[in-house]
Amino acid sequence: MDVTPDKPRFTRRDVFRASAGAATVLGAAGLPVVATGAPALADNDRHGGGRLRVEPLIPTQNRGIILYSVRDRIAAAPDASGVPYGFERVLARLAEIGYKEIEFAGYNQHTSILGRQITPREIRKILDDNGLVANGTHTQINPATFTQQMDIAQELGMKNIGTGSDPTNSQYQSDWDAAAEVWNDLGRQARARGLRLYTHNHDAAYSFLLDSGPLDANGKPTRSSGVRRLEYFFDKVDPRFVFFEMDVFWAYVARFKHQTYTDKWGRQRTDLFDPILTVAQRTNRFPLFHAKDGNKNPAAGNGYDMVPLGEGDINFQQFFEVIGEQHFHHANWEQDTAPGGAAAPAQSLDFAALSYTNMSELTIYRR
Repeated sequence: MDVTPDKPRFTRRDVFRASAGAATVLGAAGLPVVATGAPALADNDRHGGGRLRVEPLIPTQNRGIILYSVRDRIAAAPDASGVPYGFERVLARLAEIGYKEIEFAGYNQHTSILGRQITPREIRKILDDNGLVANGTHTQINPATFTQQMDIAQELGMKNIGTGSDPTNSQYQSDWDAAAEVWNDLGRQARARGLRLYTHNHDAAYSFLLDSGPLDANGKPTRSSGVRRLEYFFDKVDPRFVFFEMDVFWAYVARFKHQTYTDKWGRQRTDLFDPILTVAQRTNRFPLFHAKDGNKNPAAGNGYDMVPLGEGDINFQQFFEVIGEQHFHHANWEQDTAPGGAAAPAQSLDFAALSYTNMSELTIYRR
């Protein structure tokens, strides 16, 4: 299967140019910047070499995958395709590819494999047998079931517990205030058990709050101060207890979709969302990322079409280089559209292999 795009990919020169540009912006804002490759290479040339080294931009042990990307094969019944199915076979294949970390998206497989549902303890043994570590999960986060979900997370050896949903889907500040109270409490409980609570974004999380201007018939604000929903939440929750997983694809969709708002005087305002700056200003609040790539397609509603990591237009070299702290950050490959169905049952695992290769080829130069 050929998944190589028709257009040329970034050259190393393109990467350096993009990285240096972002570094200039961050430096002007007084933010820390990881040294980019081009200046290091130039400096090395001047001094005769010998001191420059290359390192993986995403350390080997921090390269992961969320199982939603291969959900078709986790959920598959035994079949004649020869493609791995169920937790035991799929996790073994992912370890063979090179992945070291697993983010869960449910704990069930087809009951025909064992004649019953698999248990978290059995999944933990599969992880251990393959040298894999569970780095998080997308589950429901609510007070009624949180203790049970933490029990499962600890059974699987996780350090992070999270959700693929926003703390609230509301446009209104008061609802985000209420959500912050709940999440601070749950985050405090998680920390007491050695876990970090996190939330994952889609594009709407970085749309604008309605928090000013005239009120509607229900007493709700109709205009915006220009504050984005999740960025408001950053300041309302305690950084000791609540963390974040940026889905890089959906963050760039937000950059495409959510550029204008109406201020309290009724004037149209433009504000361009920057995923890199959003993380760089609070980099240690983002232990996890979804490394999800996309090709620009302005005709599409989201502005991008999902593709395997490294095959799209999102500059992950620039993103992970500029935000720094690469040993703290864990990158989980995700592609919602990876499953190929009955026509291509191996597609999601093939895309997992391609994406791992491209992730492993991201490098950084240091002195």
